[in-house]
Amino acid sequence: MKILLANPRGFCAGVTRAITIVERALDIYGPPVYVYNEIVHNSYIVSNLRELGVIFVKQINEVPIHAVLIFSAHGVSQKIRNEAKKNNPRVLLDATCPLVSKIHFEVKNASRKGIEVILIGNYNHQEVQGTLGQYDNDHGGIYVINSIEDKSKLKIKNEKKVNFMTQSTLSVDYTAKIVNKLRQNFPLINGPHKEDICYATTNRQKAVKVLARYTELILVVGSKNSSNSNRLVEVVQNMGKVVKLIDSYKDIKKNWFKNINYVGVTSGASAPDILVNKVVEYLIKLGGNNITELIGEKEKFVFNLPNKLI
Repeated sequence: MKILLANPRGFCAGVTRAITIVERALDIYGPPVYVYNEIVHNSYIVSNLRELGVIFVKQINEVPIHAVLIFSAHGVSQKIRNEAKKNNPRVLLDATCPLVSKIHFEVKNASRKGIEVILIGNYNHQEVQGTLGQYDNDHGGIYVINSIEDKSKLKIKNEKKVNFMTQSTLSVDYTAKIVNKLRQNFPLINGPHKEDICYATTNRQKAVKVLARYTELILVVGSKNSSNSNRLVEVVQNMGKVVKLIDSYKDIKKNWFKNINYVGVTSGASAPDILVNKVVEYLIKLGGNNITELIGEKEKFVFNLPNKLI
């Protein structure tokens, strides 16, 4: 059984920045450090940080006054941001991915101008909740849709002043279909100057498509609540190939590999290399060999840390 590795895979610049912020905060200020929501959606990362003294909370009122508080990579609403400041934190650090912050800026700008916003994304995802919380204009409005069918429920007040935006970790292909339908229904709709779906999500979806051409089974390393990992699974499924989402090698079932000659491995943008390496080691124990990493897009993005941590 030959093992093929997708390229690129694993950590993106936003995830690297967010985790580094937490680690540096622990070094500088010492534990405990509080993080609003999971810093990134990966159970291995969250578990390791808990052991180092990070406390993850769902409500700001769970954070003691004068504590060190960090916002997760997914971003937060203006309401949460204001609530946190009222709590008089010792240090407040923002680990929001800069590409998510870009979407926040777009929504705020539309809100100021009274332009309605159609936000394509999963309503229950933390990123979408944070993005919704940037809009503050009763005369306009922001609406979330997650499918082509959802567009029929839209009741836009002024079709001449409407923009669309997207969650950063969506399926590139499916989102394009939704956008095309929106343009058909709202000919004057405007989109972002630069695509909202992040470079890492786009590159990993392209890479897994290439991987699927050469393999019979693909393992996607990522947690079940990771949006970009789930989108990788959907991409492979849409190509008619067998795919499994796994948190680690411990989730692998030996019977998956019956009559499999080529197995592919990739990982979501919040999954660390160590998990992929462990998966490959386990596959070798099962008879895997001839490990080949495919050629892919080189990623050179690096995001700066907050000044307080430099």
